Amino acid sequence: MSGAETAPRRLLLVAAVALVDADGRVLLARRPPGKAMAGLWEFPGGKVHDGETPEAALIRELREELGIDTEQACLAPFTFASHAYDDFHLLMPLYVCRRWQGTATPLEGQELAWVRPLRLRDYPMPPADKPLIAMLQDLL
Repeated sequence: MSGAETAPRRLLLVAAVALVDADGRVLLARRPPGKAMAGLWEFPGGKVHDGETPEAALIRELREELGIDTEQACLAPFTFASHAYDDFHLLMPLYVCRRWQGTATPLEGQELAWVRPLRLRDYPMPPADKPLIAMLQDLL
């Protein structure tokens, strides 16, 4: 192995959620210009801060990014992604949420799309998100 393959990468913990509406559609958010992986679609969520649980991070991120409120009891742990990017390793628990208050509104310049599970592959996603699609399609 070369040194690059064995060099430790920073571990980044990001919590994400598949918001599922009454019609069985999943909300995707498009990363805005200026952010890493701009233009790719992803499940809403964000970085887990020090001392914060993944559930608390999601509740905070959903309020900040989409203007919706939910509670921990509405966040069902579903699966996770573990993916090595060039400069960090992403660990991303994915939750499913079917209950929240408010209307999802793009508050940080992102574009939103409610997508039928069978159409999720039509949206270009970051490498870590892609393996989650098949599991969501099986669930929904």
